[in-house]
Amino acid sequence: MAIITISRGSYTHGKIVANKIAEALGYRCIGRELLIEASKEFNIPEIKLTQAISNAPSILDRFTYGKEKYISYIQAAFLKQIKKDNVVYHGFAGHFFVKDIPCVLKVRINADIKLRVKLVMEREGISEPEAIRYINRLDEERREWSKSLYGIDTNDSSLYELVFKIGEISVEDVVEYICGLIKKGYFTLDEECKKRIEDMSLSAEVKVALIEISPDLDVYVQDGVAYIRGKGVALAYGDKLLSDIEAKVKQIPGIKDIHISISSKFVDV
Repeated sequence: MAIITISRGSYTHGKIVANKIAEALGYRCIGRELLIEASKEFNIPEIKLTQAISNAPSILDRFTYGKEKYISYIQAAFLKQIKKDNVVYHGFAGHFFVKDIPCVLKVRINADIKLRVKLVMEREGISEPEAIRYINRLDEERREWSKSLYGIDTNDSSLYELVFKIGEISVEDVVEYICGLIKKGYFTLDEECKKRIEDMSLSAEVKVALIEISPDLDVYVQDGVAYIRGKGVALAYGDKLLSDIEAKVKQIPGIKDIHISISSKFVDV
């Protein structure tokens, strides 16, 4: 019973590693599906959201609170999937959403530049200098994306329990090592971690439910109780905001009670 997140650069074989780990352990492997979920929430084609990732997050600025909404949708979809347990996730910033949960195994996959260049040359049909420039551009775009949206540098090793560099170490070596840890009982989710993930998942669901009412609301859920604080423009809506919040949040399964604060006082609903 474990959750593994794989952070990977472009052309590093990280997706292959994720798929092989999932196959060896009998886990679900999730990646692109979360982007599809986000595109549905935004009601824009998946390809446009993919382009946003490839071309920095500037496209999200075209939407009102685009970045805030994107993070909320991705986080809700991600946590909804991983709370089912036994999953390998490879994709954008999964390690960021679970960075404070010690039971989750967070892995970074890099690769020797020579291997990456060779792979790009074969797949894209370009010269070695062009491949190097292409890889450098992709790496920088991904770093800027993570910094802009999540405030993290994907190259920061402190974000991960394990960092591998494919080259002298093969894909099979990495898969065997990670599977070995899981089979020995390391990074098994205990009840406390499961509860934290459940609370985080509910918090994300509440945030998504309220995002159109006001992206300025801070939300966290503990033991089925939703705590919601208003800030910024949210303070101006008064009683209308309270009734809208109540109507939305009460529809979410698992929410037992609601505490709302739009000033210095909590309002029990």
